[in-house]
Amino acid sequence: MLVGSHQRAVRGLCNRTGNPGDGAILVVDTLTPERYEAIVSSSAVICAKGGRTGHMQSLCRSRGIPVLRVDPSELDALVGEITLLPDRAAVVLGGVEPAPGPAEDRTASFDDIESICVVIADATDIRSTNALAPRVHRANSWFIREEFLCFAAGLSPIDALRAGPREAESYGARVAEELSSMAAELLPGQRLIMRLLDLRSDDAAKITTRVPVDAEPNPEMGRHGARWLLREPHYPLAFRTLRTHLRKHLGEDADRVSFAVPFINDPDEFVRLRRHLDLGGDTPLGVFVETPAAVHSAPAFCAAGASELFVGTKDLIQFYLAADRGNHLVSSVYQTRHPAVLAALRQTVESGHAAGVPVHVFALGADLDHYLRHLPTRTLMMCTAELQQLATRTAA
Repeated sequence: MLVGSHQRAVRGLCNRTGNPGDGAILVVDTLTPERYEAIVSSSAVICAKGGRTGHMQSLCRSRGIPVLRVDPSELDALVGEITLLPDRAAVVLGGVEPAPGPAEDRTASFDDIESICVVIADATDIRSTNALAPRVHRANSWFIREEFLCFAAGLSPIDALRAGPREAESYGARVAEELSSMAAELLPGQRLIMRLLDLRSDDAAKITTRVPVDAEPNPEMGRHGARWLLREPHYPLAFRTLRTHLRKHLGEDADRVSFAVPFINDPDEFVRLRRHLDLGGDTPLGVFVETPAAVHSAPAFCAAGASELFVGTKDLIQFYLAADRGNHLVSSVYQTRHPAVLAALRQTVESGHAAGVPVHVFALGADLDHYLRHLPTRTLMMCTAELQQLATRTAA
């Protein structure tokens, strides 16, 4: 299981078309961004490639969509009605009732957590979590990736930004509309953070139709995140338009929406990016810590004015352990609790605490207890579905 589920069994018809099919089980070789609509409309996904924390697997985790990886030779046998059994990491042709299993061995509860930044895909995630009874008061901020916002809104960011100033402004206005609809779902005391665009070249190529995207031999270590933002001439115009429209739509509530920089190594990049985006000194900007260099630069980020630190453990782990998070062949090396990983997380948290800067550490549901026991933090990031499962377990 790449992505687990609280459900004991998921039954549905195989969808091999790659098109949306409400409630069907998507059967596909690889999960990629152009299949966004098909993924989010599915009850489960079966694929032949990918790792536990790939981009689209992370989307499924946020939505509570289980993902099972099978051997490529077995993919063709999956036709008609099938039943996915997450607790057995198995798929059965036809229908079957799940066997009773042991109770979950998890002890974490909301009493152990001070605040939660909830990773979302769109406004419905905010609405569904705020509707939980009893309300999860510790869920006080919401985190959305700009590229996921684009997937949900049907936007092609590279096409828009490369088409010229007018199209870049239009793109910024559309992003502001989406953020405004999310902000409308916020309860008092809650806020929204958008991580600026972080499209790798291979993902960008799949959703870009009008302009060429340079092919890179190793996109994970290529021109994305801060590296790309610093070189994209029209992104500052789009970002300025975005902030102007937020102020127009939300008024003073626009201050409840803030931003963070992805894939950045050092304070020099941070300062140059602020200048590139024409951000005044009083405009908060967070930093995503997801490379070893960023871990060691954490004190300098704080000194340079980073408003908060977000620790992106999924990328950080793959760079610390040299294990591609999207490659199942090295999944045994990709260890979320490796001593080197825990040391990096601890160092980042302590750097933020020393500077009085908030630090949010992303935790998979399976690692929640372990991180709470072994890290000096009670400020976490969690996917929507895993937060809702924890809420249900705590209420029970």
